[in-house]
Amino acid sequence: MENLNKTITGGQFLISESNAADIFIPEEYNEEQKLIADSCSDFVKKEILPILDRIDNQEEGLMVSLLDKAAGLGFMGIHVAGEYGGFDMNYVTSLLVTENMGTAHSFAVSFAANTGIGMTPIMYYGNEGQKKKYLPRIVSGELKTCYCLTEPGSGSDANSGRTKAVLSDDGKYYVLKGQKMWVTNGGFADVMIVFAKIEDDTTLSAFIVEKSFSGIQVMPEEHKMGIKGSSTVQIFFNDCKVPVENLLSERQQGFKIALNILNLGRIKLSAATTGAGKAAISNSVQYANERHQFGKSLSEFGAIKHKLAEQAIRIFAGESALYRTADYIEQAIGRHITSGKTEPEAILKATEQFAPEASILKVFSSETLNYVVDEGVQIYGGMGYSAEAPMDRAYRDSRINRIFEGTNEINRMVIVDMILKRALKGELDLMGPAMKIQSELMSVPAMDPEGDSLFAQEKRYIANFKKAVLMIAGMAAQRLMNKLADEQEILMNIADMIIDVFVSESLLLRLEKLVSQKGENENSEKTDMMRVFVNDAADRINKNGKEAINAFAGGDEQRMLLLGLKRFTKTEPFNAKEARRHIADKLIENNGYCF
Repeated sequence: MENLNKTITGGQFLISESNAADIFIPEEYNEEQKLIADSCSDFVKKEILPILDRIDNQEEGLMVSLLDKAAGLGFMGIHVAGEYGGFDMNYVTSLLVTENMGTAHSFAVSFAANTGIGMTPIMYYGNEGQKKKYLPRIVSGELKTCYCLTEPGSGSDANSGRTKAVLSDDGKYYVLKGQKMWVTNGGFADVMIVFAKIEDDTTLSAFIVEKSFSGIQVMPEEHKMGIKGSSTVQIFFNDCKVPVENLLSERQQGFKIALNILNLGRIKLSAATTGAGKAAISNSVQYANERHQFGKSLSEFGAIKHKLAEQAIRIFAGESALYRTADYIEQAIGRHITSGKTEPEAILKATEQFAPEASILKVFSSETLNYVVDEGVQIYGGMGYSAEAPMDRAYRDSRINRIFEGTNEINRMVIVDMILKRALKGELDLMGPAMKIQSELMSVPAMDPEGDSLFAQEKRYIANFKKAVLMIAGMAAQRLMNKLADEQEILMNIADMIIDVFVSESLLLRLEKLVSQKGENENSEKTDMMRVFVNDAADRINKNGKEAINAFAGGDEQRMLLLGLKRFTKTEPFNAKEARRHIADKLIENNGYCF
């Protein structure tokens, strides 16, 4: 495979070999970023965690007052330009803030909605007048925001929404009529981003709607499984008059705005769930150290060590992929600005480029957090099921993340769809490598050179994982052609293979860079984390590959593909038990997440 240079674009990791020196890893945060992260962490510990019950009971005015405190500390404007009252920090820093706020349960949801989907449409699509009018007041905390997209009849199919906007006879305002549901922050938001179709348009437009406008009816708070402290309401627009100057961007640009804001939201959700996962692991370790059974602490038992280590491995892996992607986006933003784009245009273009990775991060991170909190409940045992212990809330609050920002099923199909579409457009050369692999299948297998680098074996594994994906995706596309879109089970198999490739490679690159900086001894536990994950990924890729092959191939072709899959997912014997114990011992020694 070719070496990857600085001009990487989304999905290219499948056909290229990345260089560890070119990626960003969390161990490289600068001092300013560390201070910002510490400030966020201190805010959550002092202002949020002691009053979680009050927040979940939706005490009148409490969430708004907490958002005001966060604004007073500058957290609302981390990534906003200085001319609008923000701090103009880079993309990686904004994700670091989101990660540290991710430990704050319901507050994290309200904060993310306010600084993310509620504010970013104005940041990136608003005209200068709209930005000057709204952004400084949102950053200061004066205005709170929400995002009104979903309707009772349009969940994942957002563009099928029925909310209408009709231009008044005098041309001064649009009259909105319709219903929105699952509106986060809707109970107290002052500014709403509302999506509607203008008259007979087939595509959505977007509007900035102030709560003070007439004809807005906010319904009572929804009762939810988790994130109980966040405001979630239905909102009715009954002939709501919106000034024409509050149209966001251009007519029929709403669906594009919604998709791009979702891509931004998916990456931020990955950051938030990473932070939440680290907190849940620390709780798991602390309880395992404190709780004694059969004359010793829970943390001394092998079964518990397995759980603790696996929690940490998955969070560390997801974090590696998150900040690798964040830096790729940061680099792309710089290139687009250099080519003449404004910063908002550059951010949107860069995020759109890495939309496949955004969906990968969303799926992997949300499912990792679900795993972490589920095992956390198990480690706590009976206390895990008690509302007196922290895992009860963590377990319930985590579940929404597999639905937020597009369900994980939709995101899995988006991963494959976007990559294949880019291949068809000639933006990503998948077919060349896929055809080369098909030729390789017909030849006698050559001995794989191990090389003399520390992680030569794992590099070979991941190169073969990529071959497995290209072989199966390429053959499925050839055989099924237009019917592939309807074979959702196959698409999800391929998506899971792609996810494992990207996360495995991200983890390997992180370890390569760490070892080059600090040596092997300093990173022995992290090396074990990488090796456990990559070896497990081989088994998952094999299983998903077999299911996909058996669903579309038969006869000699099926046998050839299955033999190829076996070759591409073969690994050498590895003692995962000892590796996990090594990782767990480090967690236990530090009494919490320490990686």
